[in-house]
Amino acid sequence: MRRIYLDYAATTPVDPAVLKAMEPYFTEHFGNPSSLHAFGQQARSAMENAREGIAAFLGAKPGEIVFTSGGTESNNFAIKGVAYARRKKGNHIIATGIEHHAVTEPCHFLEKEEGFSVTILPTDKDGLVDPDDVKRAITDKTILISVMHANNEIGTIQPIAEIGRIARERDVYFHTDAVQTLGHLPYTVDDLNVDLLSASAHKLYGPKGVGLLYIRQGTRITPFIHGGDQENRRRASTHNVPGIVGFGKAVELAGAGLQQEVAELSRLRDKLIAGILEKIDQVRLNGHPVKRLPNNANVSIEYIEGEGMLLSLDLMGIACSTGSACSSTSLEPSHVLTCIGLSHEVAHGSLRFSLGRYTTEQDINDVLEILPQVVKKLRAMSPLYEG
Repeated sequence: MRRIYLDYAATTPVDPAVLKAMEPYFTEHFGNPSSLHAFGQQARSAMENAREGIAAFLGAKPGEIVFTSGGTESNNFAIKGVAYARRKKGNHIIATGIEHHAVTEPCHFLEKEEGFSVTILPTDKDGLVDPDDVKRAITDKTILISVMHANNEIGTIQPIAEIGRIARERDVYFHTDAVQTLGHLPYTVDDLNVDLLSASAHKLYGPKGVGLLYIRQGTRITPFIHGGDQENRRRASTHNVPGIVGFGKAVELAGAGLQQEVAELSRLRDKLIAGILEKIDQVRLNGHPVKRLPNNANVSIEYIEGEGMLLSLDLMGIACSTGSACSSTSLEPSHVLTCIGLSHEVAHGSLRFSLGRYTTEQDINDVLEILPQVVKKLRAMSPLYEG
């Protein structure tokens, strides 16, 4: 059976060139970069080269890049670190209803355990946050705003630069979760007007277990992992040198092919969306029709469960998702889909197809042939569907 992978938003395969770049740092150049001898300094040099490359890609200074274990740690570091560093100034945080759990859960922790106040902003039906809502929510106690760059489930791209300008005018730190956009959209940190930005290597054909937090120079933040002096005392722990080298190579590759990849994935995405809407009745596209990630197609198909479609498609060799991979074991409907106004019943009938570097025209053609058959079969068993 030919297998088709359309869950790139959950994770990507490691690019062969990334793996090749990493390999020597597991065996040949295995030194601890904190060591002063030649083994250690060789590893440090490779790590700093990766840092410089990633910083250049983001339009940042190398010293503004802090390596972490991934997007979840980066988001926690940004939110808790700023909250603790600025709690004398205020205790109010603003986030949105479509943030990843790696943002909302630290916010809820601070609210429940540390006495912070958190405002969760709504979105419109396409998942867009209104910058005016952000402006109205700011108080003299607001210390941090966190709005994701693009949503991992529905693909909607937020007006980050405009929100960043508002935050800067009010002297409020601004963080964005850019896990889904680093290496997939062209931008710099100055384009976005952000003070903090989170990203993860495994979303752009790098290894799992390594990420970054961009911290604009001068931003006050309290470390929450204590130990050694690594990362200029901002994040203790022995460096994951092979992972960091792989992250650097993945960013390098992304930069080299970014424009072509955006164009091709957008074309395949549009073909997939148009085909689904044409071939299946009572289906809706979730997320903004234009302001969306080039690789994202999220649809709700009425009268059947997303899990049923997911399993049926998997048996036919097609891998996709019903939402975020981090919450795929939950029986609750996606908080993102309920935030944009979908009923529980419609939200439960949702599928996310996310395309990637190795997606082909034939993959899309096969999905457009198989998905309608799966829907027809499952709807035939539904007492609610009258087709």
